[in-house]
Amino acid sequence: MPTPTRQAALALLTAVLQARQSLEDALEAQSGIAPRDRAAAHRIAAAVLRRMGSLDAVLEPFLKREPPPAVRLALRMGAAELLLLGTPPHAVVSDTVAIVPRPFAGLVNAVLRRVSEGGAAALEELDGARLDTPAWLWSAWHAAHGPAVRAIAEAHRREAPLDLSLAPGAVVEGAQMLPNGTARLPAGTRITELPGFAEGAFWAQDAAAALPAQLLGARAGERVLDLCAAPGGKTAQLVATGAQVVAVERDARRAERLRENLGRLRMTADVVIADATAWRPEALFDAVLLDAPCTATGTIRRHPDALHLRRAVDVPKLAATQSRLLQAAVSFLAPGGRLVFATCSLQAEEGEAHFAHLPDGLVPDPIAPEELPGLPEAATATGALRTRPDMWGEQGGMDGFFALRALRA
Repeated sequence: MPTPTRQAALALLTAVLQARQSLEDALEAQSGIAPRDRAAAHRIAAAVLRRMGSLDAVLEPFLKREPPPAVRLALRMGAAELLLLGTPPHAVVSDTVAIVPRPFAGLVNAVLRRVSEGGAAALEELDGARLDTPAWLWSAWHAAHGPAVRAIAEAHRREAPLDLSLAPGAVVEGAQMLPNGTARLPAGTRITELPGFAEGAFWAQDAAAALPAQLLGARAGERVLDLCAAPGGKTAQLVATGAQVVAVERDARRAERLRENLGRLRMTADVVIADATAWRPEALFDAVLLDAPCTATGTIRRHPDALHLRRAVDVPKLAATQSRLLQAAVSFLAPGGRLVFATCSLQAEEGEAHFAHLPDGLVPDPIAPEELPGLPEAATATGALRTRPDMWGEQGGMDGFFALRALRA
């Protein structure tokens, strides 16, 4: 019988690559299996999604014809376990054979045995950075970031560490403290098993994702608005400053998750379920943070499904949505109020292009290198923030973010 882990991993990959469902949503749908099996299945599926081009190149010499989709997925899983995750070959081969239709058992057995024998050497010879990056993304990143495109692609091929933002006064034993105050633990660390999780001592948040709220500089007593707020990491940062925070989220399910996260953290914010482009507040705000919906290509280290779910046609559509949200955000600001606009995207259309076409009523407030401890290179010549996955590479990298700061005239 196939193991629950590999059955679940196959279901996850089928959901992402055939039903075009996000890996996170597919994982939530598998609540019926044990947490450890669920975590192991996610690790296998993520490895396949992260390195699929390379895995297919390794498998190609051993396949005379294209197998059915489910068999192809099983072979990718087996190759990922053998070559990337260090699973013992006998377990991989026997369990992968068990999840494919019987007529293909012999094929899977033979191919994976050959991968076990020579696949590692074949993998080393490949240009994995190119193979694992869709051509349209490589071209766009080369245009936006120049030679750094290869370092970006290489960073995406590695599993991201667990980054934590800390509640005031909290400490996480054994964590590496990054210059911006983020606590970093090794990849694969289970956050729910850490001391202090249930007590609300910290929340998961990539080091780069923590920067926009820090750059907003919210102060105690200020009225601060967090737009597109779920799952709530930035909301928690703002609440921790002592500001009076209103968090707006359009999706009711995501808004509920936001409330749950704030509840665990023992934090309070006014959560509003509304479309920010149509919502009207009772009073204007001292500061607004807009982390706009985007292609999320800056988070591929953590969400490798984005490599396969996003298309070039998504970029201009989302950029237009971001422009509408940015225009709405200006109307919520009191005169002299501060705004930080951010996207977790590496696409220039979703970042730098907005800085070049600010809505009327906004005046740039440049971000200085000294505001970014240990990361001055992320401050652009125009005064924006641009992080890339290869930055802080020796410490494990970071997500790709763009942010601009402006004042209402």
